[in-house]
Amino acid sequence: MDAHCPARAAVFSAGSWGTAAATILADAGTSVVLHARRVELADAVTTGHRNPDYFPYLELPASLSATTDPAAALDGADFLVLSVPAQALRQCLTQWTAHIEPQTVVVSLMKGIEIHTHLRASEIIREVTGVGAERVAVLSGPNLAAGIMAGQPAAATIACPDEDTARRVQSACHTPYFRPYTSTDVIGCEMGGALKNVIALAVGIATGMGLGDNATAVIMTRGLAESIRLTTAMGAEPVTLSGLSGMGDLVATCSSPLSRNRTFGTHLGHGLSVDEAATATRQTTEGVKSAQAILDLAHAHGVDMPITTVVTAVLNGKVTLNEAVAGLMQRPPKPE
Repeated sequence: MDAHCPARAAVFSAGSWGTAAATILADAGTSVVLHARRVELADAVTTGHRNPDYFPYLELPASLSATTDPAAALDGADFLVLSVPAQALRQCLTQWTAHIEPQTVVVSLMKGIEIHTHLRASEIIREVTGVGAERVAVLSGPNLAAGIMAGQPAAATIACPDEDTARRVQSACHTPYFRPYTSTDVIGCEMGGALKNVIALAVGIATGMGLGDNATAVIMTRGLAESIRLTTAMGAEPVTLSGLSGMGDLVATCSSPLSRNRTFGTHLGHGLSVDEAATATRQTTEGVKSAQAILDLAHAHGVDMPITTVVTAVLNGKVTLNEAVAGLMQRPPKPE
């Protein structure tokens, strides 16, 4: 990267979080091209400085442009920032890999686990693209897109085994309202983002059922405990789950009505079926897609995850909501 030129980032794609990430990067002085699937959306971003699909009333940075051409977006990019549904990542990367240049650092914003392989997004990126671990970073934290777009203060963790790479990404997205921290714990950072989605589903269910604030506090606290058990079994540092990509993201996702996973769970708690909740939520809800894969990882590592177990059973139609609550509350007592 030329020291006299701004860093260049390609952000794929133009959903709510992708648009928010592109805005952060542009506000940090990074040159940004947003990849959109539809010509009319790319034109709206480039000429009208709006994303009519997600933020129709907010003006995007004037320096932000968009294209439907992946090769054009990736031409000369220092960073490829990926914000696509976790279950679509492999297929998308298969189409885009040929355009990734040797110097490009790939940054994952995904918070899901691939259903059939149980791989994290960074593992899929390395497997499909052949990019080395030193060029793959993960950004995760309490980052609800609407708050970011409103310029409200936020922070995140950027994890990469190569500290220099993490610092480069940090520099490219550091703004007065967005404070990124660095870490080398990719597993902890990435798993924290995936696990909190399942716990947020449980909080949403409890909220929809009217179980009260005590119940939601219990779910969040014990959800963090089982998340720490799994991530440490996978090789993560326990302290990571106490940070922004663990507890921070958990609190934001479980507490905010803007959270897709909490909202989905609330619909379930109100009595909607899984299909009805999906229709009502309308956007990708990673926890619903990843719950079974996370439970499979827990079984593979010999880790007990009771909240994840009952959420998965509810999603699979194996237990009713009342049975799920009773099952958790009637577990044998033990030391905390």
